[in-house]
Amino acid sequence: MEKKNFTVGRNEALIMLLVMLVVMGLGVIKFGLSPQVPVMAVMGILMAWGVFHKLPWSMINTGIKDGIETGIVPIFIFILVGALISTWIAAGIIPSLMVFGFHLISVQWFVPSVFIVCALVGSAVGSAFTVISTVGIAFFGMGVTMHVNPALVAGAIISGAVFGDKSSPLSESTNLTAAVVDADLFKHIINLMWSTVPAFVISLIVFGVMGSGEKGASLASINRVIDILETHFTISAWAIVPIACMFICAWRRVPAIPTLFLNIGVSLVMLLIEHPGTKLMKIASIIETGFVSHTGNKEVDVLLSRGGIASMMGTVSLIVLTLSLGGMLMQFGLIDAVMEPFAKHLNSDGKRISAVVLASIGVNIFIGEQFLSVILPGKAFKKTFDDAGLAPVALGRALEDGGTVINYLVPWGVAGVFAANTLGVSTMAFLPFTLFSLLSPVFSILSGVTGIGVKHQEKRVEG
Repeated sequence: MEKKNFTVGRNEALIMLLVMLVVMGLGVIKFGLSPQVPVMAVMGILMAWGVFHKLPWSMINTGIKDGIETGIVPIFIFILVGALISTWIAAGIIPSLMVFGFHLISVQWFVPSVFIVCALVGSAVGSAFTVISTVGIAFFGMGVTMHVNPALVAGAIISGAVFGDKSSPLSESTNLTAAVVDADLFKHIINLMWSTVPAFVISLIVFGVMGSGEKGASLASINRVIDILETHFTISAWAIVPIACMFICAWRRVPAIPTLFLNIGVSLVMLLIEHPGTKLMKIASIIETGFVSHTGNKEVDVLLSRGGIASMMGTVSLIVLTLSLGGMLMQFGLIDAVMEPFAKHLNSDGKRISAVVLASIGVNIFIGEQFLSVILPGKAFKKTFDDAGLAPVALGRALEDGGTVINYLVPWGVAGVFAANTLGVSTMAFLPFTLFSLLSPVFSILSGVTGIGVKHQEKRVEG
């Protein structure tokens, strides 16, 4: 039987969370371990704590199962994204985007251009992961060729992708947040602009100042890479077809899974048209283990040897572990024990909004899972916001600014690990350059403190 009446004190819960943070922080940042190992260690500590309190294993198992259940669809999406990356490279789509980009985008304005384009594509398709793993890879390859700091390019790609994800009505995280706070989706998106627009503008200005390549060296490098890509890949305007397919699916509001399946299918058809002699075993290998580039140029081969289902297994394992950890924390009531007492003593709008932003950041740090960073604080603070007369969209914006955008900056966070693995730049390296994610919570807290853009519930007139 489960110990349903079990409760934990705030101080004990806080100590446990701090121990978890120290273990994960030291493991990933200090010793450079893969995030999976520290997360497993923390789960072991948490299980030992549960045994000490004589909690039944059925309670632990329930927490793990409930936690993983929420991640089944994202896990499947990650598997498909791995296949999409490798098929896009094999079919010449990403190489074509790189060549076209070299002709269209100047070195001087490269980084701000990357930020804007990724923001526009993200707003259209509603998925930061899709942007990072498609056009993001192409831009990253261009940036390396132009001798631009890889961490800066990665920061611009992720910043634009996160802006698009946050601003799109097709985004899973944006829809989730609106549902958690019981707000109209489009009212929620409009209210996000109070922090989103200032963060976007300042990010764009800073990227414009920082983002220029080495002109002299870049021109020769660019021409050399273009020649290599044109020699070893099919560079064609037909590369726009899978991209157009992605936009059409977004416009028709086709869910992510069928969209990815369709795009992979279109890419494989293009591959067979361009290389009709390609064997089934070769196609299966590309999908399973990724595309391997053999141009003879080390830099190009490193950039374009990636993708495949196998490349996503590390991220998938991290999703399973972090969701399991989150499920255990919810089952044991550790996070609620810390958040709820604080929520009852917040006596101003500024404090309430700041508390939600910081709580969402905290959940990201302690658990490393994007959706839980919205769900847990959303449930904990909803009554506090309602009692204070704050509109649901006010809570929604705070959750997005502290939850959705910050997961990309956590070294053991699912989004952070995905971006790092996809682009080949460590989370700690691109963190200082992911300006949009860094600025969003700042402007959200400023909005709460000043009252600018803070929405309150409409007073009903009884008649």
